[in-house]
Amino acid sequence: MMDVKEIREYLPHRYPFLLVDRVTELVLGESITAIKNVSVNEPFFNGHFPDKPVMPGVLIIEAMAQAAGILGFKTQDKKPADGSIYLFVGVDNVRFKRQVVPGDQLELKVDYVSDKRGIWKFQCSSYVDGQLAASASILCADKKV
Repeated sequence: MMDVKEIREYLPHRYPFLLVDRVTELVLGESITAIKNVSVNEPFFNGHFPDKPVMPGVLIIEAMAQAAGILGFKTQDKKPADGSIYLFVGVDNVRFKRQVVPGDQLELKVDYVSDKRGIWKFQCSSYVDGQLAASASILCADKKV
């Protein structure tokens, strides 16, 4: 289990773009389950959409990619403070199945698939109340900065 303080050690993102609030399960080199609590106070709801707030799909994908980044960093025992950064380099097979709205708790599930020449592939899905909200295959590259 990781709280937001430890998550900030493994992700360079900060408010308002840090989209992982807690890690509930982590198996190094295999999988991670994380939580994003969706609040009506999120800045993107001011424009998406004021009268019917819906979390943008690209931010759901970003939340899954951030969870994948934590899995990759923890697996390699690296941190951004060490001069490493995970870059989001690709996404395939994206599907949105359910809207995510204020008050929802988005559960992010990520499974490691492979890594070849520094490109890591993850199979990601997100759920609200056990219902699939979105899924995607995500590619990340580990880069020295």
